[in-house]
Amino acid sequence: MKPKKNSLSDLGGIMYSTNPEFEYEEEVDDLVTSPNNQQDLRVMLDKKNRGGKALTLITGFRGRSEDLEVLGKMLKTKCGVGGSVKDGEIMIQGDVRDKVMGILQKDGYKVKKAGG
Repeated sequence: MKPKKNSLSDLGGIMYSTNPEFEYEEEVDDLVTSPNNQQDLRVMLDKKNRGGKALTLITGFRGRSEDLEVLGKMLKTKCGVGGSVKDGEIMIQGDVRDKVMGILQKDGYKVKKAGG
């Protein structure tokens, strides 16, 4: 069963084809995730467009989206808060920068605090 397409960007810009035999070729995500010690992650606090609520944002991950999802779930579990993974960024609710940095450093990631 093919995965459901949610938006036009999921189709790669193809909207309609008059060719009845047209079959859209999906790109294969063969990106390899770099080892932890080669990842250069940035941890920052973000309050923009959130009604003043703080959000810890982790950027700079290079690799497969599945591996990013696993890392995001692990961070949310260890911090005991909610969050999400979107557009190659991990968003953790609240100001837990120091805790996130400690967890990532224990796992061997290169982490830097970014922003104010």
